[in-house]
Amino acid sequence: MVKVQLQDGTSREYNQGVTVQEIAQDISRGLAKKALAGKVDGKLVDLSHALQGDVQLEIITPESPEALNIYRHSTAHVLAEAVQRLFPGTRFGIGPAIAEGYYYDFDSSHTFTPEDLDKIQAEMEKIVKEDKPFVRREVSREEALQVFGDRGEVYKVELINELPEDAVISCYQQGDFLDLCTGPHVPATGKLKAIKLMSLAGAYWRGSEKNKMLQRVYGTAFFDKAELEQYLFRLEEAKRRDHRKLGAELELFAIMDEGPGFPFFFPKGMILRNELESFWRSEHRKAGYQEIKTPIILNRTLWEQSGHWQHYKENMYFTRIDDEDFAVKPMNCPGGMLVYRASLHSYRDLPLRMGELGLVHRHELSGALHGLMRVRCFTQDDAHIFMLPGQIKDEIIGVINLIDKFYSIFGFEYHVELSTKPEKAMGSDEIWEMATNALREALEAKGMPYKVNEGDGAFYGPKIDFHLKDCLGRTWQCGTIQLDFLMPEKFDLTYVGEDGQKHRPVMIHRVIFGSIERFIGILTEHFAGAFPVWLAPVQVKLLTVTDRAISYGKELRNRLEEAGIRVELDSRNEKIGYKIREAQVQKIPYMLVLGDKEADNKTVAVRKRGAGDLGAMGVTELISQVVKEIQDKAQ
Repeated sequence: MVKVQLQDGTSREYNQGVTVQEIAQDISRGLAKKALAGKVDGKLVDLSHALQGDVQLEIITPESPEALNIYRHSTAHVLAEAVQRLFPGTRFGIGPAIAEGYYYDFDSSHTFTPEDLDKIQAEMEKIVKEDKPFVRREVSREEALQVFGDRGEVYKVELINELPEDAVISCYQQGDFLDLCTGPHVPATGKLKAIKLMSLAGAYWRGSEKNKMLQRVYGTAFFDKAELEQYLFRLEEAKRRDHRKLGAELELFAIMDEGPGFPFFFPKGMILRNELESFWRSEHRKAGYQEIKTPIILNRTLWEQSGHWQHYKENMYFTRIDDEDFAVKPMNCPGGMLVYRASLHSYRDLPLRMGELGLVHRHELSGALHGLMRVRCFTQDDAHIFMLPGQIKDEIIGVINLIDKFYSIFGFEYHVELSTKPEKAMGSDEIWEMATNALREALEAKGMPYKVNEGDGAFYGPKIDFHLKDCLGRTWQCGTIQLDFLMPEKFDLTYVGEDGQKHRPVMIHRVIFGSIERFIGILTEHFAGAFPVWLAPVQVKLLTVTDRAISYGKELRNRLEEAGIRVELDSRNEKIGYKIREAQVQKIPYMLVLGDKEADNKTVAVRKRGAGDLGAMGVTELISQVVKEIQDKAQ
């Protein structure tokens, strides 16, 4: 007999060799119908897995966090079987589940086209209807090499040869398709209800340019068609909101062939950028920060001292000046160290908060570049806080409060992650433990739930990352707080304590926007280009109906500008409907229609974005309303 402890804490006894599926059936018919896989002593297994000893068991259903990955991985196998049927002779790479679905890499003499995706999907749906079981088989290394070698599966043979000598080698078969796979999988293809092939791409085998380019087919899968349709809607909405498209349409910014990865900001984009930077400066002054500016190019010795030369060299740009090596800064931190070190500090000066809107350059691979989201030069809203050890907790809480204030202004929800010591790191385990505990204590003092990312810290210290959630439910890592005991040591930073002796300060690195450029990209997509009034490059558009209204429009433009409102006058000889539609495309918050009646009565006919026609309004009342929205930073 085997004793099975279930997730609810209860235990049951069964004959040795009982399967996970049989236990699910014994618990309830409803559970057996929903069951997709099992988790035995923390390891995921198929429903057909037989138990040989006492275990802890969890039945995996669609509600389980692991379920969707299993479901999508199984769908990837169905994709591969469909390709095998339609394009005989294809050789198979790998087909994992990924964040938004799954993919499979193929080596085929046939070049896949978008039309082929429809054929492949139709074949996948046939396989689903056939409801074929996924059958697991464990084989020896020799058998695996022979089976896949005889089929000409060179990629599978390569993978097998790299497995450890003691590895358990498993294969899965559904219908005529056999794959090398650790599993687990859903019990049969009939479980897969809502599947969709999405796109084609090229992918080097194992991500190396030295290897052959394979054809990658991307797909996604959900537990029901409603979820799939909602996902597809979000994708279409994301395309509509694409910041690259809106950046061009709204004349905000562009990436040009002459500078791949180096963004150009146009006049309207600079208004948006300057508003964000002005807001940043204002709030940081209130929070006790002093602004500094450090050089873009600094001597190699500085980067060796900071550790960037050893740990980050492949991402840096270099030049020679007066026969010496210099580097274009990838980070602002070392310059901030030099500013601190330039003066003598007392314990009474601390905490010392220094902020910098610093332009940095990092060498990103061309294939990784993406609009403003991944660029080669960007402005980080860095700040470095130098403090006494006893001030750590309060300073971290202060940064958390400031970050929360910023994100609330833009209407962003967010979650927090704590990242610990990475494999490549400077400093002892003791220092890292002290730093990590300080961050943890601050989060717990704030009562903030957080996720721990083991090994994902910076090379000089642990960090707290803030992940924004936009209106489409996508998350973006922006703000970060990094606690650093090491840089002050490397740069010999000191302060004079109460005892008259020199001591080391503790340091915080932190950003809120992260990258100004990337944050603008996120805002553009979040608001679909319809920025709140305080950020809108043009806040009010005056639209004249008659020639006589033009002089009134000029008078109004002057009044609005004097009130600090950004305004444009459209006095072209075009129909008013055309002018309104054009202003709507430009996503102008306020459109004021001016005709003879408005000119005579000294009023304006107001159309507000999102609210439509508000009717006639006095000019003073209108100015008061717009100015209040700007001052309140209303969303």
